[in-house]
Formats: sequence, structure tokens, C-alpha cells
Amino acid sequence: MRRSLVIVGAGPRGTGLIERIAANAPELYDGAGLDLHLVDPHPPGAGRIWRAAQSPLLWMNSHAEDVTMFTDETVDMAGPVRPGPTLHEWAGIDGRTFADRQLQGAYLRWVHEQAVAALPPSVRVHHHPRRAVRVSGPRDGHQRVWLEGRPRPLLADLVVLTLGHLDAEPDAEQKELAEYARTHGLVHLPPDFTADSDLSALAPGEPVLVRGFGLAFVDLMALLTEGRGGRYDGDTYVPSGREPVLHVGSRRGVPYHSKIGYDWTGERPPLPRFLGPAQIDGLLARPDGFDFRRDVWPLVEKELGFAHYHRLFTVHPERTAMSWADFDEKYAAAEDTVEREALVASAVPDPRDRLDLAALDRPLEGVRYATHEELQDGLREYVESDLRRRHDRRYSPDLAVFLGLLSVYGQLVRLGDIGGWWHGFFSYLASGPPGPRLRQLLALSRAGVLRFVGADMEVRAEDGVFRASSPTVPGRSVEARALVEARLPEPTVRRALDPLLRGLHAEGVGETPDGLLRVDRADGRLLDRSGRPHPRRFALGPHTDGRTPGAFTRPRTGGPAFRQNDATARAVLRFLAGRADPTADGPRSSTVLSEVR
Repeated sequence: MRRSLVIVGAGPRGTGLIERIAANAPELYDGAGLDLHLVDPHPPGAGRIWRAAQSPLLWMNSHAEDVTMFTDETVDMAGPVRPGPTLHEWAGIDGRTFADRQLQGAYLRWVHEQAVAALPPSVRVHHHPRRAVRVSGPRDGHQRVWLEGRPRPLLADLVVLTLGHLDAEPDAEQKELAEYARTHGLVHLPPDFTADSDLSALAPGEPVLVRGFGLAFVDLMALLTEGRGGRYDGDTYVPSGREPVLHVGSRRGVPYHSKIGYDWTGERPPLPRFLGPAQIDGLLARPDGFDFRRDVWPLVEKELGFAHYHRLFTVHPERTAMSWADFDEKYAAAEDTVEREALVASAVPDPRDRLDLAALDRPLEGVRYATHEELQDGLREYVESDLRRRHDRRYSPDLAVFLGLLSVYGQLVRLGDIGGWWHGFFSYLASGPPGPRLRQLLALSRAGVLRFVGADMEVRAEDGVFRASSPTVPGRSVEARALVEARLPEPTVRRALDPLLRGLHAEGVGETPDGLLRVDRADGRLLDRSGRPHPRRFALGPHTDGRTPGAFTRPRTGGPAFRQNDATARAVLRFLAGRADPTADGPRSSTVLSEVR
């Protein structure tokens, strides 16, 4: 019989897995017939998030030159490197362009086609444009993947879940707010993918409370301004009159930091230095486990500080009071934060040249304004300062910290789920919006279409309205009849709307305290609640405790998602090759892509 592999989710993560299967097949695959089934209601390659049917106003938040789906020699993997073009090389556009998501979707569809074409000729690829609703089957036998609207399941030797970002049912607070909105005739939009939200209920000129200041907010901002006919004339926003008034706040009260607007030049910091494989091995070997804040965060701080000061001392020695060799030796020997801070204070005269992660994380901590109008002026000044700094090469240690964050993330993936705070901190510093988006935000603020609420934004449902307040402006509040939660749904198994994941949860799949699927660190196999890996089920992506910054990444940065894809692909091929019947008949001349409805 022909062997069968079912991949549930045909977006960029599923495509990345197929690319690695094709790359590793010459070494590990015995050539017997294989049916590879892709299950996804959206087109292969782009998937839901990068589909063509969305507004061209929605951009990527990375430069086109910083987006690749192809491996290089910096990826620590057992399989072969198969190079390919970045987005900007493929599309023939300037590398500093922030491409729209439609163009990225076209790139992903092309990568998918290339990956399928590179598979061995005995592989048939079938796309099922449906949802997978259940997986069943014994640990030692065929798995059954049940599809929506089909009475018979797909039979599979192996199943890999590459589901990407998923919807989730509301948590307790969201349910209460939604019920209050229904009772009082208000508008409440829960966490969602902004491109999928129905924004028509947000009326022109009416105040709207927005909780969340990350990339989901940036999408919301674009759709409710330019998307409603407004336009920018230089740094001035010309309203159409159809915009609501957005009152936005969050835990930090400020937008994510702007993308850095210059290229790296010169020597890179030699990373990892203080948080590398040996340190991760040590943490994993602890018999009593580890605590992130106590055991991991000090290593993260030291690593990011090393990246920052390596750049400062080697490129701007005139702003330091010590040789790099002396500083490096003393920095490495410093055993705690207090000792490092004393060293930095003596070696780096200007506080603006020192790395203060706490201040970066909470810029409004302890800051108070008497009125909301004063807050608007203060926040505009903050955003303008951030834009200037992130586009000024004199502050290139900021870019070194970005490289340090990528290095740290690549190491921390091995630890599994370490809580949501780290992922939020990483995104806030390293995955913020393009500079032009923040310039648009400033224009909207000056036009009165966007207003800042402050940090630690609290929302109360009372007196028939939603009311928001912040300690940044003590004693003041803003009320509105509409509330938008501008953030993605939490990727929890127990609250996932996806019936397949809900079924796995009921069956006893392993999960972290935050509700992520637990997977084997070596190859992505699903773990049960006792920690035992399933021999025939794998999972990759943001719904697992092996989640990475994205399914694609910057060239030459190690790409932890690529490393995971390679390990899973090799495990899949070894399993299939070991069980395949060498006498099985099947086409040997071409790879076939079919769509099965």
C-alpha cells in the first residue's frame, strides 16, 4: 500500500515542512509511493493570514529583504541547505519596502509550488479545501483525519498539525463584556484577526475604546482611516468624515517600538555569549526545574547587554571611558545585576548610551499627567523620539540588541513554554510596526482621530457604557459605546474554537499552564499528559510550546522555525521509509498536485 501523510494547515508553516521534506528526501526517503494530503480551507502557501482576499492597506511589519522562506548555513539543522530568494529578490522590489500582505501571500504561494515540485516523483500531493474536525486512531496504527462535510476520513500513517494562528472562545472577562454589550445595545469586538473583524458597527465620529497597542491595533488604525476614505498629505491626515475617534491604551500605554530604519554595518556581536546551548542544557538538567524570572531572565539581560555594549564600544569608543577588552573581561566576570550596573556607570558616561530593559519595557512607569490633553502632547513627543532614534545610526546598539533578541529567542525555544510575558516583550522591542505607520499614527493624533489613554488601561462596564481609565492620568476617564480588543486570541487548546484541538484536549493531549500543546523538543511529536510522545502525531507552530517568532524569518539569523521544520521532516521521512512497502505501485514520473473536495 502507498503510505499517507496528512498535514493539517497549508499556510507558511505547512509549506516550510514540505520544503524540508523535499530537501531531506534524497537522503532518507526510499522512493516508495506516498500520498501527501494538505487539509486547509484556504489556498496552500498563503493560508488564512496571507490570503489574497484582504485589504491592500494591510502591510507586513518587516522589510522585504528581511523575509525569507529558505534556509542558509546559519540554521543549525541536520538536513541540507536549499537556498532561495527573499521576498524582495523574488518580487523585484526595493529591499527596504514594507510589502503588503497580498504580495507576501503571492510569494508564499510560489514557495509552496517550488516545494511541491521538488518532492520525489512518487509523491502525490492532494489539497483538501476543508477543515479537519477530528483525529482518531490507535498509537500503533493508522490515524483517521475527519474532514468537515465528508463522511469518510483520510487514513494516515502520520499526521502533522501546522495550524497557524487560531480563533478562541472568549475568556471570562470577554464573555461578561459581550453580555453587557448585548444587554445595553453597545458594540464589543473581542480579540480577533483584524482583517476578519466586522468593523461596520463602529460609527463615524463616535468614540471607540481600543485596548491593545500592538500590530493588531496598527491594522485597525489603517482600516478605520484610509480604509474609510481618509488620506495623508505629507505628515497631515485629511479625514473623510467617516472615521470614529479611537481612544487607545494598553498595559504599557505606548505603541510597539518602530522598526529600525538602517542596515547593519561592520562586525556583528559574537552571539550567543552568555545564553547559548550550554546554558540551556544546564537549565534543562535541573532536577527541580527552573523559574524564568529567577534563572533565565538574568541570562537574557546579560546577553542583550553584551550585544548592546559590544556595538557601542567597537563603533563609538569616544562615548566610553574604558577599553573594550577591559570592559568585556569585567562584564563577563560580573555575577549579578548590581555589579554590572556599577561597571556600566563607570564605563559609559551618558545614560542615554546605557541599556535599561526595565525602562524600555515600561516607559510610562511612574509618569503622571494632569489632563488627557497633556498626555496627548507627551505621547506624541515619545513616539517622535522613538522614530528619530530608531532611524539614527548613532544608536546602532539598538540594532545589536535586536540581533541579541533573535539569538535569545532561538535558544529559549528549547525550554518550551516560558510564559507569555517573554513573547510580548520580544514583540514589543523586535517586532514593532514600520516607521511610516508611526508617522501616520502621529498625524492621526494631531488630527484628533486618535487619542491616547495611558498605561495599565482599565475598562469597566457601568452606567450603560464602557469606561476606560489609566493611572497615567489620575482621576480621569473616557467613555464610549464601543470597545475593541485589538489583539490576537490567545492560542490555548482548552479554549480553541478549532474542533480538532478541542478533541485532542478531551483525549488527554499534554498542555502547558498557558494552554499550549506540549511537543517533544527533538522532533515536534505531540506529548500526552504523562509526557509520552505520540509515535504518529506531530505539531508545529504558535499553538505549541515550541512556538517561534514566525514561520519565516530574516536571512542569516538561524531561523528556529526552519530548524524545527527540518527535525520534524527527518523524523517523518524515517518513519515512512521504515514502514514503506518497496513493491508498492505508484507513478514515478512526476509529482501531482490535486485538489480533492
